[in-house]
Amino acid sequence: MTLVDGSPYLLAALWAIVGGGAGWVVRWGSVRLARMEGLEPGHRRWQEFGPPILCAVVFAVFALVITPFPLLLVRSVFALVLIQVVFFDFEHRLILDRVMFPAMALALLVSLSPLFASGLGLWHQPWWIGILMGMIAGVLFLALALAGSAIFKAEALGFGDVKLAAFMGLVLGWPYTFTAMFYGVVLAGLVAIGYIAWHRSLKGTIAYGPYLAAGALIMLLDPLK
Repeated sequence: MTLVDGSPYLLAALWAIVGGGAGWVVRWGSVRLARMEGLEPGHRRWQEFGPPILCAVVFAVFALVITPFPLLLVRSVFALVLIQVVFFDFEHRLILDRVMFPAMALALLVSLSPLFASGLGLWHQPWWIGILMGMIAGVLFLALALAGSAIFKAEALGFGDVKLAAFMGLVLGWPYTFTAMFYGVVLAGLVAIGYIAWHRSLKGTIAYGPYLAAGALIMLLDPLK
């Protein structure tokens, strides 16, 4: 079942409008969440206009490559979570439990959906794959976070990154979670190299969550899962 019959570009345009509106909701929600955490939201253009623009672009691409409407809708919802993580972590260096725990619960429901109705699973995998990969990804990043803290005597990975990794495992399953992590590592590495070259210093840190989330977004764009 498709959302509308006719030109795929018409569908992409309509879904882009939906995505732009959803992006404004993401920004509005992020502002409220920041204030609940005692943080002051920024007012730069990328902070205010980035979420609706990126959501519109991602939704448009999704509509071009994903035809079944239930799959398009669910992937789009997960994309909203990842885009919220991207901008909030860039702005505040924080990934919120208030975002990740409901998102993980939704991902768990999607993973379990083949138990109740055939064809509802997001990746055409056994229902337990997402749960297993969520546990593996979460434990892996927890180990990396603890090892980084022990070795460098500083927070190398935050526990928000651990929860994000678990969420990615629930959503993507095997082997796409590791592919998304690889993309995230490459993107973060390129940005780190650029940062070092620009500032001519090894001092400083970057938020890792946005690059992990970007890797997951890349995998969600793949229509062949």
